[in-house]
Amino acid sequence: MAPQRPVIDVMLILERDGAVCLAERQGTGYADGMLNLPSGKLETGEDVYDAVIREGHEEIGVTVEREALRAVHVMHFRNPEGQARIGWFFTARHWDGEPRNMEPHKCAGLQWHPIAHLPSHTVPYNALGLRHYAKGEPFSTHGW
Repeated sequence: MAPQRPVIDVMLILERDGAVCLAERQGTGYADGMLNLPSGKLETGEDVYDAVIREGHEEIGVTVEREALRAVHVMHFRNPEGQARIGWFFTARHWDGEPRNMEPHKCAGLQWHPIAHLPSHTVPYNALGLRHYAKGEPFSTHGW
C-alpha cells in the first residue's frame, strides 16, 4: 500500500474585538460564495510558518512576524472528495497593516464574525478548526 500524501494547508486566524477575519470566496470554482480564513497550501521549500506569513500578505495585505504566530490547532481532514489534508491553524498576537482584500479576482471582500456565531456559509473545514481552537483543542481528525 502506498503512503498517504496529504495536502498541507495553513489558516491564519486574526481576531479583533471578539471577531475573526473571514474572506468571501469568488471566481475560484471551489466554495465560491462561502467564507474562509485567509489560507493556502504550502509551496515547495516552505515550512508552515513561512506559508501562513506569505498567505496573510498575499490575501489580506498584513505583515505577520514569525514570533507573533502561535499554532493553535492541527487537523487531519479528509474532504468529501476523499482527499487527505493536514490543516495548521495559527493565531497572530499582532500584525502590521489593516486587513484588506488583496485578491479581488478570488475574493468578494472581508468580513468579521464572532467565532461562536460563524455564518452557516463558512467553509466547513475552517469552521471546524475555529470551533476546536475556541475550545482549546490542539488536534482533531475529521472525515475518516
